[in-house]
Amino acid sequence: VLLLLLCRLGTAAAGKLLVIPMEGSHWLSMKEVLAELSARGHEIVVIAPDSRILIDSSERYETKTYPVPFKKEDIEKHMRSLSEISFSEEPFLTRFVNIWAHSRKTTAMFEAFCSSLLYNKEMMKYIEESKFDAIFTDPLTPCGQIVALHFSIPTVFFLRGIPCGIDVQAAQSPDPASYVPRIFSLYTDHMTFPQRVRNFLHAAAEYLTCGIIFSPFESLASDFLQKPMTITQLLSHGSIWLKRIDFVFEYPMPVMPNMVFIGGINCGQRKPLSQ
Repeated sequence: VLLLLLCRLGTAAAGKLLVIPMEGSHWLSMKEVLAELSARGHEIVVIAPDSRILIDSSERYETKTYPVPFKKEDIEKHMRSLSEISFSEEPFLTRFVNIWAHSRKTTAMFEAFCSSLLYNKEMMKYIEESKFDAIFTDPLTPCGQIVALHFSIPTVFFLRGIPCGIDVQAAQSPDPASYVPRIFSLYTDHMTFPQRVRNFLHAAAEYLTCGIIFSPFESLASDFLQKPMTITQLLSHGSIWLKRIDFVFEYPMPVMPNMVFIGGINCGQRKPLSQ
């Protein structure tokens, strides 16, 4: 009986992977993973807008593009302006307001990219007919997850994190604001009572802020999927979370079994520091 059961076991088969990446530095780490997956025999298709900065073609994967209402020069100009705002010497409140306005524009731009993909009949027909085994995507812009839910395809998320701890909430990890420090709070996991109160208020402000920033994606997902959908509900359907962080640099926190930490991947092409 044991021999018969062993005969039924086959070797791991290569899969067919659809990649919907995030533009910018996010792509650089993801590209390294795709190279390794390709070397292991997986068939990979990358779908990206025709106006892009770093997302490139390769013999290791097939790249398909779709038209978007922005030019490459517009995207580069927008990215440069974020750096100028972030490192300006203006008062904190002024920089905060400018970054807030810039974030709204960034969300609107990537929401337009996503809408261009979702309502591209030719591209969506291709995805449906290709019968992909999984979707590999960065959930900072949840377009890949909208596609995954529409076609009932499992999702593997590749990320460092999402503002306001949306990734933690979506994965249903415990995240009590009285104990887990909020980003930029500079608190540790040992807080005084006043610090816990301020940390709680910080968390409430994050919730309101991200609710506004991600609202265009929530509207797009609700309209396309034909049911009300928040960003947290949308991402809660992810199968695996590959997080580019490590507790050496991050606050310790409780995590779920499907969250895998791969922080070392960013050090693959390390260089020695100068004296």
